Amino acid sequence: MKKYAIGIDLGGRSIKFGLFTEDGELVNKSTVNTRIDDGGKYILSDAYDHILKIMEKHDLNSTNLMGIGMGVPGSVTQQRYVNKAVNLGWDFVDIKEYFDDKLDLKILVENDANVAALGEAWVGVAKDYQSIVMVTLGTGVGGGIIVDGKILSGKHGSGGEIGHMPLLKEPLSRTCGCGNNRCFEQVASATGIENIALDYLFENEEDSILREVENITAKDIFDAFEKNDHAAMNIADQYFSHLARGLAIIAAVVDPEAFVLGGGVSNAGDLLLDNVRTYYEKYCFVNNRDVDIKIAALGNDAGIYGAAKLVL
Repeated sequence: MKKYAIGIDLGGRSIKFGLFTEDGELVNKSTVNTRIDDGGKYILSDAYDHILKIMEKHDLNSTNLMGIGMGVPGSVTQQRYVNKAVNLGWDFVDIKEYFDDKLDLKILVENDANVAALGEAWVGVAKDYQSIVMVTLGTGVGGGIIVDGKILSGKHGSGGEIGHMPLLKEPLSRTCGCGNNRCFEQVASATGIENIALDYLFENEEDSILREVENITAKDIFDAFEKNDHAAMNIADQYFSHLARGLAIIAAVVDPEAFVLGGGVSNAGDLLLDNVRTYYEKYCFVNNRDVDIKIAALGNDAGIYGAAKLVL
């Protein structure tokens, strides 16, 4: 009998569902909108209703469905309790208790960045490694840490919150979403490189094609870099240095086999990898120098893959 698992990625805008075979084949993928009205009280009931539809459509039951895994954008403890998921409007939610009353299935929950890392380690670019750190470079910096094939989530469910490492010696005038102003993500995220660009162009008068761009993005900076725009090269150089220094610090603590870079900034591909690698080798402890740095392969599907893997 073929067996399956459902992986769910709970996001602030949508809830993504994936039905997988136990060997990692994605059978079906679907999405429903996330209703965050009234403190997100509809989210789990909407997810439950859609799970029933998936089970009916694919003739699934407690015999051939091994369980349901879920990634949530917040701190998760004991693979069931969510403590503060701001994007969902949640304070404290016991997800397992909600579903145990309705389904006779294994239910496991983890932080969304952690399950994305697990997905890449299962069938993605990191499938040949046992210990990895996934770093998502988007609006902020997310992290997922896998050590010896297992998620490192920590006592308070905050393992992998690398975006809030106090990397900066001097505080910025800008405040991070967490309330601090020395955070790694303030200089290593997509927002971070955009702010580095704004500061640089304000403080320096040199000509740059970036001055013609109304709302500068990371892509604009990298495109200008490849055209040998001097300002863009200096801006990107600061960014690469900050990112590499953060990776070197993480490597000294975790000692992974590989870093996996995801999120919008990772679309820069080899430009990002080559320049970050140069700085990384300059900063890192000698024993961590041969760590691989790769671009994530699963994209937005990493979360559903990793969530399914939780129960397989």
